[in-house]
Parts: sequence; C-alpha cells; structure tokens
Amino acid sequence: MIVPPGSHTSFIGKPESPQQWLMYLYGKIPGPLHESHKYSRYYEGEQQRLAFSQMKYKAAFASVFGEWRDNFCGTIVDSTNERLHVDSFRISGEDDGADAREFWQRSSMDAYSSSVHLEALITGVAYVVVWADAEGEPTITPVPGSRMAVSYKAGSLWELEAAARFEMDAWGRQQVTLWTEDYVYEVAYGTTEWDQGEKQANPLGKVPVVPFENRSRLGQDPVSELANCIPIQDAINKTTMDALTASEFAAFPQRYVTGLEIQEDSNGNPVEPYNVGQDKLLQAEDPSAKFGSFAAADLSNYVTLVDMLVQHLSTVARVPSHYFLVNTTTAPSGEAIISAEAGLVAKVRERMLHFGEAWERVIRLCFAVKADKRKDAFEMETRWRDPEYRTEAQHVDALLKLKQLDVPLEFLWHEAGFSGTQIADFREMRKADAKAQAEIQKIIPQPEVKGQQPNPNKPPQGNSGNANRKLHEAKR
Repeated sequence: MIVPPGSHTSFIGKPESPQQWLMYLYGKIPGPLHESHKYSRYYEGEQQRLAFSQMKYKAAFASVFGEWRDNFCGTIVDSTNERLHVDSFRISGEDDGADAREFWQRSSMDAYSSSVHLEALITGVAYVVVWADAEGEPTITPVPGSRMAVSYKAGSLWELEAAARFEMDAWGRQQVTLWTEDYVYEVAYGTTEWDQGEKQANPLGKVPVVPFENRSRLGQDPVSELANCIPIQDAINKTTMDALTASEFAAFPQRYVTGLEIQEDSNGNPVEPYNVGQDKLLQAEDPSAKFGSFAAADLSNYVTLVDMLVQHLSTVARVPSHYFLVNTTTAPSGEAIISAEAGLVAKVRERMLHFGEAWERVIRLCFAVKADKRKDAFEMETRWRDPEYRTEAQHVDALLKLKQLDVPLEFLWHEAGFSGTQIADFREMRKADAKAQAEIQKIIPQPEVKGQQPNPNKPPQGNSGNANRKLHEAKR
C-alpha cells in the first residue's frame, strides 16, 4: 500500500492543485479492511475455516480439518465470466471494425478483457487506462480497483473529472499518475513527495480512464457478484463442518459396558477399563457384565440441509442447480439445461449492456489518441459471442431458417460464433473464389441455350478442319 506523504495539510472544498487531487483520490482507494478484499478471499476459497459450533471442536480438530473448505463462490463468478467474450466492434455505415480490432490485438485484450470482467464481478469495479505508447499508438491497460480511484463530474454518471493511479514496483518505490481534462501530473518512481511531480498538458482533452462497474445502480456504489452469496456460503461451511464433527464422534457405533467395578488411579480418577477400537474385542470375567452399543448417527439430515442451502445459493446467484449437482446423480438433458440456464443467460446479457458500453468508450479513446474522427462514434456497437450454450445442430438449423428470411450472410457468420478476424478471412476467401470461378468460366465452353443465337465473333470449336477456320478468319 502506498503511504501518502506527510508534508501535505488537509484542505476544504474542491481540490484545485494536483497535490490536493491526489490526496482526495488516495482517500478513495480501498483500504486493507475494505469489503473488496473479503470478496477476493471468498473467490479464491480463502474464507474463514473451521467454522465449528463450539470452540472446543476447533482445538480438537484443527489438525484434522485444517485444510478443509467448501467453496461455491468461484463457481458463481466463473459461470458468468466464462460467457463474457468480446468478439468485435462495429460502427454503423463504416468499416468492419478492422482498426478497432488492431487496437484490441495490440494490447492483448483477447486475454486481458476477461481479467477486467473477472475483477469487476469479484470486487465490483475495475478500470482501463488508454494512453499512447512511445510510437504514438494507443495502449489499453487494465488496472484493478485497489490501485486506482476516480471522481465523476457533478450530476454525471459517466463523465470523469479526475482519475489517479497509484502503483508500487518490486523495490517498494511508488509511482503516481493523475489525469484531468486539462493536464497530466506524474510522480516518477523513487520520488517520495507528491509535490515533486511533472505537469504537462493533456492532449486528449478528457480523462483517459474507463470504469467497469458491476451491478451499477443510480446513486449507489457498484456491488460484487458475491455480496448476497457470502452469508449462505458461510452457512454451508458451518453445516458441513458439523457433519464432519458428527462423523468423527458418532458415525461409528459407540459401545458401552455395565456391571463392571469402576477402577480408579492413585488420584481417585476413574480409569477406562478398555481401549476401545474397531479392531478390539471386549471381554469380562464378571458374569454380571453386559455389553451393548448405541445406534450410529444418521448424517442424512446434514446432507438434506446442505442441499437446501445450495438451492438457496443457486436462486440468489441465478446459477443453475446442475452446476452444483444438487439432488441428482445424472446430467440433465439438453432441453432441461437450456430452460434451467435462462436466468443465468439473462444475467450475463445484462452485464453485457454495461460492460459493452464501457468497452465502446475505451475504443473511442483509442481513436482519440490517433486523432481520428471516430473518437465521437457514439453509434459504435460492441459485439459479444452468444452467451447461450446450444448444440451445434440446433444452432445451425436456426441460422439456416434465418437465411431463408434473406438475413445477410455476414450477420449469420457472426451469429454462428465466428470471430471478426475469421469473418474478414471469409470475405477475402469469397473474393478469391469468385475470381477463380470467373477464370474457369473463360476457359470452359458454356452450353448453348435453346433459342439463343451463337456469338458470330466466337471461332468455331472442335476439330472442324482448316477450311472452316480460314473461312472464319476471312470473314473477320
């Protein structure tokens, strides 16, 4: 964590200087006790362990169940993130997104865009910075919410007034960058005071930072995908740990003996007459001694309770129950899967609306770096891959029916799941096929159509003799 310099004093009102902006924005960086860190731990499965009913069980079984944990939070987040794939960008009436695809590929966003979505789903927010590299080409850089803070303009939901990025290298040196619409202020690595930075004009005229907010609400902070799932996850862990404790104490039949004289040690404490174990045989010479055993504990009640909690978790997270294999031993049919995943697909499409708008702002910033007029292309559209899983036969059959309605071929290619790069290759292949077909038409004689006059300028075909050829040449 970057420690702010101690030489700055507090201020009242709106920040004016770069130092005041940095102080204000640094105060918005999530601290070590922020809930976003808790959500990250739950996603990784590092949540609270050994959730026993009584403290004595924790001491007794710490070495037995110390590494045990049951975690569905990762499944909940991944089930949404695995369906969020940006395919391409389209500007109405212009190119096919080739320039946007070049920006995308240059910054390796095929891979890192998924990381941006994942971070936003877990912690609630992630950021993307767009800036020019040494060659003047736009660079897209993802930044986690723990290293960046932004300030919106008064009354606006998307226009930024300022943004600051706080980084630290492997040697503990801090580097701070502040963006406003008018200037860029940078404190280089190794500089310990924020008032020793360099200030220069912002060539873009806008803050080159785009927030990716999950479950955005008007006037409210973004929310993690796990916010409502963690209490149920804790209850599942607690119930399962109780079942494991019961299995240790009462899953095996407990044995008892009566009619024996109780032996005591030198301190007067009773001594167990037998070392009971599954491989031990109990015997006594006293004819009045009687042996017996208690019934083994029934753990099915714990299983039923855990299944109920998992069903609640499935409902809250809008993740189909077959992801958790609740009360089933066989995989559901294809139709049942499509029906069960309707809620998940609807949730993913809703995330596509907000994340897609953010990616469009990112691409417009890339055009702004290149001073391209498309920096104001507000009609831009983010194309996503289909989030619904269907069999290949069903998908192709639906596309063939759309083709009968004269739907354009390139739209059908996109709906079939082909990427923008593949579609561009298809377009070139079709041109090559058309050119080759035209060449073939010139070489191969075409059959004469009944009622159509032959071409008088065309020389006679076949082996009709030199006389016919000379006659034809004389007429020409």
